[in-house]
Amino acid sequence: MENVASSWLTVPSAALERARRLADAFETFTGVPVDAAELVGGRAALLGLSPDGRVSAGGATRLLQSRDGWCALTLARPEDIAAVPALVAADRVDEPWPAVQDWVAGNDAVDVAERARLLGLPVAALAETPAEPSRVYPFGAGTATRGPAGLLVADLSAMWAGPLCGQLLSRAGAIVVKVESAARPDGARRGPQPFFDWMNTGKLSYEVDFDEPAGLRALLTAADVVIESSRPAALIRRGLAPTDIPPRDGRVWLRVTGHGTDGDRANWVAFGDDAAVSGGLVCGAPDDPAFCGDAIADPLTGLEAALAVVQSLRSGGGELIEMSMAAVAATYAELPREDQSPCAITPQPSQPAAPLGADNEEVEELIRQRRFVPC
Repeated sequence: MENVASSWLTVPSAALERARRLADAFETFTGVPVDAAELVGGRAALLGLSPDGRVSAGGATRLLQSRDGWCALTLARPEDIAAVPALVAADRVDEPWPAVQDWVAGNDAVDVAERARLLGLPVAALAETPAEPSRVYPFGAGTATRGPAGLLVADLSAMWAGPLCGQLLSRAGAIVVKVESAARPDGARRGPQPFFDWMNTGKLSYEVDFDEPAGLRALLTAADVVIESSRPAALIRRGLAPTDIPPRDGRVWLRVTGHGTDGDRANWVAFGDDAAVSGGLVCGAPDDPAFCGDAIADPLTGLEAALAVVQSLRSGGGELIEMSMAAVAATYAELPREDQSPCAITPQPSQPAAPLGADNEEVEELIRQRRFVPC
């Protein structure tokens, strides 16, 4: 039976209906039932979260009125808080949000976004990103149609969208390897354990040193599917970009970004709430916007990504798929938003996710085995 935590978390009904159609398609292709309302509202239900108008459900992102419109800023990481004095041109800031709000009010939204991005902050001007489908590029040879069951998935992603894609593929029978480093583990490990477990239970944990990436390179070479959410330059400078890895027939490489890979956008940082604002996926009147759901661009992108990977595998793979959270949000923002539906179904209790590096030996054995198996 569905465990409906409460009805205070709502999302646009049309958006939830589109997500349900995607979940139904995933079940059709894989035989694995997926509850779209649980994916979209599950974190809020697990942790007792709800948005408060212009304050996101998680509390780290705020909608702020600039001189000519609206923007969103996320202060989720210690380095984000530390950057606030530089953002507002002050020697010292005791209370970040009042200082930010006063500064934003005196500037145009585009200027706010430009300055914040120079400092590496997650920021968005409202509806700055147009809707765009995922970009799909040929990427090596295809193979026979297949499903995810038994395939090896290297999941280099973090937080929510990419890990959700990996979680859905794991439910469909894939062997999913969660890749992290001790120096920079998935930031979700530092957050509430129930959410991290929900996203990562059933995955093998593989600890690597990204600056000595021989083991990771071997895993990527062996993988049938790769999920990554780093800014492209991070993998390029380590020789781990898609074109740096020896080809494997039928491989699907999924790249989840905040804002795409065009020009400066490739370096823009994003979290689910500010990415949703960038795509215009907000509730309320245009002159009085409010947050929709909980970091809604994350679960929507994760679900879209999982279906895109499954569809690619069914057509033989051999594809690089690029998916931007802001562009996904913009696609949903084109749907009607007047009607709202409750969306706070608590996920079933998960087994604890594997500790960091707990499965290194098992993963290395998988890599050795696949060296001698034809692609």
